Amino acid sequence: MQVVIVESPAKAKTINKYLGPGYEVIASYGHVRDLPSKDGSVDPDADFRMLWEVDPKAQKRLNEIATAVKGADGLILATDPDREGEAISWHVLEVLKQKKALKDQKVERVVFNAITKQAVLDAMKAPRAIDVALVDAYLARRALDYLVGFTLSPVLWRKLPGARSAGRVQSVALRLVCDREREIETFVQKEYWSILARLATPRAEEFEARLTGADGKKITRLSVGTAEEAKAFRAALEAADFRVRSVEAKPMRRHPQPPFTTSTLQQEASRKLGLAPARTMQIAQRLYEGVDVGGETVGLITYMRTDGVDMAPEAVAATRSAIGKQFGPKYLPGVPRKYTTKAKNAQEAHEAIRPTDPSRHPREVARHLDGEQAKLYELIWIRTVASQMESAELERTTADIEAKAGGRTLDLTATGTVVKFDGFLTLYREGKDDEDDDEESRRLPAMSANEKLNRRDILTTQHFTEPPPRYSEASLVKRMEELGIGRPSTYAAVLAVLRDREYVKLEKKRLVPEDKGRLVTAFLESFFKRYVEYDFTADLEEKLDEVSAAELDWKEVLRAFWQDFHTAVEATKDLRVSQVLDALDEMLTAHIFPPTQDGSDPRLCPTCGNGRLSLKMGKFGAFIGCSNYPECRHTRPLTGDGAPEGDGKRELGIDPESGEDVTIRAGRFGTYLQLGEGKDGEKPKRSSLPKGLAPADVDLETALKLLALPREVGKHPEDGEPILAGIGRYGPYVQHGRTYANIEDGDDILAIGLNRAVVLIAEKQSKGRGGRGAATPGRTLGDHPTLGGPVTVRPGRFGPYVNHGKVNATLPKSVDPEALTLAEAVTLIDAKAALSPSKAKAPRKAATKAAASGEDAPAKAATKTAAKKPAAKSAAKKTATKQPAAKKTTKTASKGPKAAE
Repeated sequence: MQVVIVESPAKAKTINKYLGPGYEVIASYGHVRDLPSKDGSVDPDADFRMLWEVDPKAQKRLNEIATAVKGADGLILATDPDREGEAISWHVLEVLKQKKALKDQKVERVVFNAITKQAVLDAMKAPRAIDVALVDAYLARRALDYLVGFTLSPVLWRKLPGARSAGRVQSVALRLVCDREREIETFVQKEYWSILARLATPRAEEFEARLTGADGKKITRLSVGTAEEAKAFRAALEAADFRVRSVEAKPMRRHPQPPFTTSTLQQEASRKLGLAPARTMQIAQRLYEGVDVGGETVGLITYMRTDGVDMAPEAVAATRSAIGKQFGPKYLPGVPRKYTTKAKNAQEAHEAIRPTDPSRHPREVARHLDGEQAKLYELIWIRTVASQMESAELERTTADIEAKAGGRTLDLTATGTVVKFDGFLTLYREGKDDEDDDEESRRLPAMSANEKLNRRDILTTQHFTEPPPRYSEASLVKRMEELGIGRPSTYAAVLAVLRDREYVKLEKKRLVPEDKGRLVTAFLESFFKRYVEYDFTADLEEKLDEVSAAELDWKEVLRAFWQDFHTAVEATKDLRVSQVLDALDEMLTAHIFPPTQDGSDPRLCPTCGNGRLSLKMGKFGAFIGCSNYPECRHTRPLTGDGAPEGDGKRELGIDPESGEDVTIRAGRFGTYLQLGEGKDGEKPKRSSLPKGLAPADVDLETALKLLALPREVGKHPEDGEPILAGIGRYGPYVQHGRTYANIEDGDDILAIGLNRAVVLIAEKQSKGRGGRGAATPGRTLGDHPTLGGPVTVRPGRFGPYVNHGKVNATLPKSVDPEALTLAEAVTLIDAKAALSPSKAKAPRKAATKAAASGEDAPAKAATKTAAKKPAAKSAAKKTATKQPAAKKTTKTASKGPKAAE
């Protein structure tokens, strides 16, 4: 009997079918060990000794693997064909050695790029040893991320309250977003005019030509800057005679793009399907691991974490065969296309992402997939097939036109492009981040040299230059890849971390940095500039690639990094808060003190009239305050986003019932609403804004509804007592008697209905006052198709999640729990199960790991730990028997990143 180790249960079930008797395929459920969340897990003073800890949840699985191996003839490690897959195999093997489960059994490593029967059987015929260089590259990367996160994050917390964490790649990606925002803020708009002549040939065929020169001087896009200049050119053209100077038609060929890599798949799925990179990878994982097609479980695509753009010869042949059958011989090039990666830091060679069998047309496969899976498979299929199709043939025509008026000579140019043969364009056109002019839709009429043209009209149009666009998720991934920052397999996780930690937000499919993210980036650029520089980060990635190629010792990389990094961290210990504030204030001036419309000093305090506004730091983060404090207590948030400015308030209107002013005001702890000014020493009625409601979106009607809270939602169906909805210290809630239940993201406090309120109340009551009672059973979606057992969707403290056995997976914010399908839930469950079990540890440990990993550790666990820490201290004071546990908790927290992270 041969024991085969893979990562996921879905993969194990599929491969077990292919191998049949004589093999036992067992899933490790991803990584089985990780660095424990305490100081010293990576010890630079001991030549970077790394202490690994087996996750308690993985212990049972490892025992099962060890038991199986002890009675087996051999062990085959068949994890994914990349660094992480190599590392998982290495971890499993190390644990088995510690358990002394291996005696004379033969240990082999096999890799396959696709989960098909042929690919798996072929891999079994070509075993190898574990690639030590790939494992070393993994160790170096993991140690670097740990050292950066574990060392730098506490510095942030001490010097910058409200910051969450910093990471080796995460912080550089955040800087890209913040740098783009700074470009937008400092952008100076410039006026320019375009001048077009609408002309006609003697045959009355009309076209447009653009002014490109005057009196021997070239006119560019921004050359004509005023209305007066445009008017003068228009007058000259209206008096001119036009003739064709020359016409040139040039044939052009447009070649297809190569098949997808991880990065290009994420970009194109974002542009064409609106999928976040993380969601794209979840769906691709499912397509790779296999779905039931006609009674057979088969992987539909090859491995989805790759930098490679080439395909195996048999795949190329199958793709060309599909092209010939569907499109005909004229769409098939004479020789197969060969692609090579242009990235100088490409990972170990893999195939591109492609269908495992190009003959499986998307139409045929769609009935076996859910909607998102079908769309992603179709995208991969058409990109792969198009990559082997004939080039498109186009013709670009350029007509140079002369206009003479008096003694002046003006030059105009008309261009047009027509498609002579569509080639691969008949199947696929690559998406764009921003709309471009489609020259293929412009055709010029037939013209000849010296032919006279008739003027129909002269058009002058005013334009203004625009700032560069904010990054979309697709364009940020593209930019990171261009700069060599991070790895394609980590892009999705990096973007998810930036959003989860509220460093950036997604608005109209564009990434906008939050104030918290701007502060973190400004701090790092001011005091750790080298470590957020693009070139430095890319150079470090190249060194890691050299490690994976066995060209560089991994500990040499760590030594070189740590020496300078440790010195930089030590230098910040004596930093005063005033030094930090001065540096941030200067760097963020354009952001927090933009120029005023009337030209007045944006730093002048609007309350006292002579104080200077500057960045201040409080217990809950940064704010703007007056230099005359405490005599002047003027404060406001960092930026408005529709929040009140000036004297700190903005009038919304008059309350028709009381006749008092309704205002929205900027307070030290955020924006709030206020009714009147209060009478006879009483405090005026106030209301905070619910999360997600921007100050700019608040009108009088909304304000009055919020100020009227709490409101009665309805009567409880069991006892007839009222259920109220309001906003309290911890956010929106519903109340029934003495039971208070926080409403979840997606619920509107002004619109929440009785049925939903009853469910929230019932869930809270089922958990008990401490929140530790039995969880609500949730809604059953069905049984897991491969593992059996019910899959349910449930409400949770931090949002809805899906459950299967001991695996819980949080729903993305974009997913409606009421509309969730079984297939979607299984995808989330399997993806979570395949992750490192350590990422699902107890909240206190997960909090420290979030900083230690630096790149992609979950942030929610950190928030949960922050909430629990005071409770632990309180319990220690009240109950003598609990003191030791409380002390232990405090000691652990003091060693590593604090619970707030």
